[in-house]
Amino acid sequence: MRQLNGLDWTALVILIIGGINWGLVGFFTFDLVAAIFGPLTVVSRIIYALVGLSAIYVAVISPALSRRVETRRHKAAGEAA
Repeated sequence: MRQLNGLDWTALVILIIGGINWGLVGFFTFDLVAAIFGPLTVVSRIIYALVGLSAIYVAVISPALSRRVETRRHKAAGEAA
């Protein structure tokens, strides 16, 4: 069974921050990253790139995470029986 490591957690946190930023853009037309670091500065572009890389990374590891959840669900069902 695969445990979440530091890279997994980092990618998840970056992805959540990116999702919140996109939610702000969608609901309020407010880009928090651009407001803090400037529109399309080097730093903001790095942040956007990290969010994209995190999304790709989480998409790649998600099958392993899904198998882990299914394994837990089956074990819990077996204990309840």
